[in-house]
Amino acid sequence: MKIIAVIPARYASTRFPAKLMQDLGGKTVILRTYEAAVATNLFDDVFVVTDSDLIFNEIISNNGKAIMSIKEHESGSDRIAEAVENIDADIVINVQGDEPFINKEPLEQIIEAFKQDVEKKIDLASLMFEIKDKTDIENPNNVKVITDQQGFALYFSRSVIPYPREENVGVRYMKHIGIYAFRKQALIDFYRLPMLSLEASEKLEQLRYLEYGKRIKMIETSHGSIGIDTKEDLEKARLIISNTI
Repeated sequence: MKIIAVIPARYASTRFPAKLMQDLGGKTVILRTYEAAVATNLFDDVFVVTDSDLIFNEIISNNGKAIMSIKEHESGSDRIAEAVENIDADIVINVQGDEPFINKEPLEQIIEAFKQDVEKKIDLASLMFEIKDKTDIENPNNVKVITDQQGFALYFSRSVIPYPREENVGVRYMKHIGIYAFRKQALIDFYRLPMLSLEASEKLEQLRYLEYGKRIKMIETSHGSIGIDTKEDLEKARLIISNTI
């Protein structure tokens, strides 16, 4: 089974433009993410795929591997699918470019899920993490997910799901961590299918998979992610880096 990691890196982020090129302890956010992915030693290859000459040159000049997008894309999955269409791989893992503190253990869990899936029931796999703080649960930047009894995703939303009309019934709120692993064919299928209303409404690309009947296996992890969506997040990340250098 050949496993590659691809990091979609869009320059013009809506909430925090040019965030991937911000300094994080002497290196850019995107370079730190790329190096962290390589350092896991879990992948046969690691690529950054981008629409930006700045990001492309940043990776290449630091002896990394980068691919320029040919087309404009609405989502990271579209960008990755175009890049890997002619690359030999069985499993493609999407590592978010704004999450430089990659933890190896959850990635191993995702890879193991595919290795155990002999009947190939899993089209995608991703991660979720329990959140309990009311502010975190209500924050629309935290994407929530609900699953069936076998751990397959039923829905993702920026809203609070499930809605707590009846409290004290044992509901757990799960935050989606934006690392995906795809069977390559599922990714190519995604690329060829048009966006539908749920994805357009929530601005969550994973909903396209659900709308077209793909199965997303959610794996619970105790390791939360540290993403950089805002300038405040960047400052927190700089504090973490300053304590580890």
